[in-house]
Amino acid sequence: MGKIVISENASLDGVVQDPTGEEGFRFGGWFAKVGDNDRQAWARLGAEEAISAKALLLGRLSDEWFARRWLGRTGPWADRLNSMPKYILSSTLGTPKWGNSTMLRGELAGEIKRLKREVNGDIVVIGSVELVHALWAQDLADELRLKVFPVVLGGGRRLFGEAADMKGMVRVKVEALGDSLSYLVYERVRDA
Repeated sequence: MGKIVISENASLDGVVQDPTGEEGFRFGGWFAKVGDNDRQAWARLGAEEAISAKALLLGRLSDEWFARRWLGRTGPWADRLNSMPKYILSSTLGTPKWGNSTMLRGELAGEIKRLKREVNGDIVVIGSVELVHALWAQDLADELRLKVFPVVLGGGRRLFGEAADMKGMVRVKVEALGDSLSYLVYERVRDA
């Protein structure tokens, strides 16, 4: 059985918008506000997550963004990301940009339930904030992995929107990552 894992970079106040500064957001570029040890630890964690994941689940914009950055790269992390199965949820994308991708065009809950039956292991969502909001709103996510950056932005698009309902979570892991990042893992707790 598959498990939907939301894996995101976030500021201390939960902002996920424009970490690399390419979107023109006035607080963008916060990802680069950490040192080399932080970036190296973050990269090790990202590579480990990719190697252990069974598939990626992305929205259209994230498919395009990651394809531009990873298709020309090589090495264990890049090779795994480029070869792993990817499922792209979009009603507007014609052809996925990243290889080994399958388009999902049906109703979200049905597509996710089918995907969880077909993929045995972690189905990781990276980026894709619109998709994250939809998954959270429909209670379809099973685990949350946050790499928390030591910056408070005070504004911007947050991981969970204003309309998000309260959902019970249980802490699975808290770990220092590099010199100043925190890695938090929570699992969704559903009523029996």
